[in-house]
Amino acid sequence: MKNYSRIIVVLTAVMIAGLVLFAGITGSYRSSGIDTLYVNNIVQTVREKWNSPEALDSCELGTELLVFDSSDILWYSSADSELEEVECPETALSKGYICLAVSDGTRFLGTVVMPDPDKSEYDIIRRKLLMAGGVMIAVMLLSVVLYGLYVRRTIVKPFRNMEKFAGKVAAGELDTPIIREKDNMFGAFTESFDIMREELKEARSRENALKIKEREMVASLSHDLKTPITGIKLICELLSVKVNDSYVMDKVNNIHQKAEQINILVSDLLSSALDELGEMNVECCDEVSGILHELVAEHDTRSLAREKDIPECIINADRIRLSQVIGNILSNSYKYADTPIDVDYRLSGGYLEMSLRDYGSGVPEEEISLITNKFYRGKNNSAGKDGNGLGLYISSELMARMGGELICSCRGQGLTVTLMIPLA
Repeated sequence: MKNYSRIIVVLTAVMIAGLVLFAGITGSYRSSGIDTLYVNNIVQTVREKWNSPEALDSCELGTELLVFDSSDILWYSSADSELEEVECPETALSKGYICLAVSDGTRFLGTVVMPDPDKSEYDIIRRKLLMAGGVMIAVMLLSVVLYGLYVRRTIVKPFRNMEKFAGKVAAGELDTPIIREKDNMFGAFTESFDIMREELKEARSRENALKIKEREMVASLSHDLKTPITGIKLICELLSVKVNDSYVMDKVNNIHQKAEQINILVSDLLSSALDELGEMNVECCDEVSGILHELVAEHDTRSLAREKDIPECIINADRIRLSQVIGNILSNSYKYADTPIDVDYRLSGGYLEMSLRDYGSGVPEEEISLITNKFYRGKNNSAGKDGNGLGLYISSELMARMGGELICSCRGQGLTVTLMIPLA
């Protein structure tokens, strides 16, 4: 439409310039000839009535007339239109009127001024032509504007509607049908777009249904796997009590550790599936801060954690989910650092800060903000290590749902994970 507006502006300018040029050319009119006998009769009549100008009123001269004396003072006037603006013979000459001298043979009496009959007729025709040209230009411009409005309504607007519709489809808004206007010349094309929208909507519905089924299957399998894993752990704990052989005890402990790793991975898969299904529930309740020591001891199977005193307070958290978070952090430290783990506690505002720091190679600064993303694994120290990039993501999500926060940082050597646990 911008180009169309420019065309209208240029067309209007060309038409106006044409009118101005036409007026300029036709305005340079010069009389091609004068009826000598006619004007001589007028001059003769004026000469004969010079001493009684009122007698000219009774004469049928057939034209308007101005008569100036020898001093250029108006002596007689019968003007009623064109000649009224003439003040002297010089003005009349400049405006193209006929000026004739009146004399009695030896003495100059004055000047007779009359309109050129050819020019008067020409001016009338010229005015009519200019008026007709103006009307024609107005009609043409009106036609162009009306045609532009028609094009806008029947072509431009439907295309813009389809453009907006395509943008909505690309953005995933598949519930709004395209507006079908009356007398739309692209009706079939528009209907095809709407059919495409409906097909995409159905395809997306099928895809979402399949994803839900897939997640439900993962959640079901993960839940079912926890039962045999728990059984393996219990058997290992029973054997560790009854077996006295150090070699067998070492193997039993190794099986227990691997079972715990599998248990953590399965828990992460289950939590991820439940999160995507919107069913990862957290049930917080008031607990004494001492449970943190129990949770660390539960998951510190290699006795690498070095805990400091826990401030006595009441925290508000889901014990099972908090256990899962602490288990994920300790398991990651075992896997990537394999160093002692300092566990510090301190009160900070409305939270109990629990910091777990190892002394491994740490995480590059540019990756700190990424390691809690889903399926993200560090580039430098994840090669050859088992994992799926869900541990810290699930832990971060669980802390957020409990009203707290998980913060990763590098303070010198190693990685520090801080849990902000809300106080009751």
